[in-house]
Amino acid sequence: MKMSNAQDLPRHETPTSLRKPTRRGVLAFAAGAALAGRGAAAAEAVVGEDGLYHEPWFLQSFLDLREDLEGAAAGGKRLAIMWELRGCPYCRETHLVNFADAGIASYIRDNFEVLQLNLIGSRKVTDFDRQELTEKELAQKYGIRFTPTFQFFPPSADGLETKDAMAREVARAPGYLKPPHFLAMFRFVRERAYERGSFRDFLAANG
Repeated sequence: MKMSNAQDLPRHETPTSLRKPTRRGVLAFAAGAALAGRGAAAAEAVVGEDGLYHEPWFLQSFLDLREDLEGAAAGGKRLAIMWELRGCPYCRETHLVNFADAGIASYIRDNFEVLQLNLIGSRKVTDFDRQELTEKELAQKYGIRFTPTFQFFPPSADGLETKDAMAREVARAPGYLKPPHFLAMFRFVRERAYERGSFRDFLAANG
């Protein structure tokens, strides 16, 4: 499998005793209750205490990547990780321009679970190989240097733990993409076009 990324462009089964239904169910219930209470405003990104913009439809996670990928697959979706940093102007642009586009947001919500991580964050994340790292350490492990960066993973977690970290991805989008190319990157992954060629090839073939 050839991994492609946006640089081609020209310039949840669960913690030990409680398994997936319980853990993911608790988060889903909490997220649903919060959205119900906020009504129409739920569609808008809000800035959290961490200084990052948060979409109400982003994945609510116990930060176990294998669990999150399996949960996404069970719902017929793919897993993407969005890396951000407080004060990042292009992260803000992604939220207030790209995700604010109803068509783009609808496509991503319908086809992906998006897990938001902080490039210098201290929350503990369990990687596919069961290694527990802080967000910052995980970013270093995967060579994440820019924000926003999107990582996209295969439809199944099978065998991922035996691969080198960056070989676990099927695609990566480092840096900001304008809305048309942004949507195209998600389509590129959803349609598994990375199995046939690069992102550049996909753009050329799809106008």
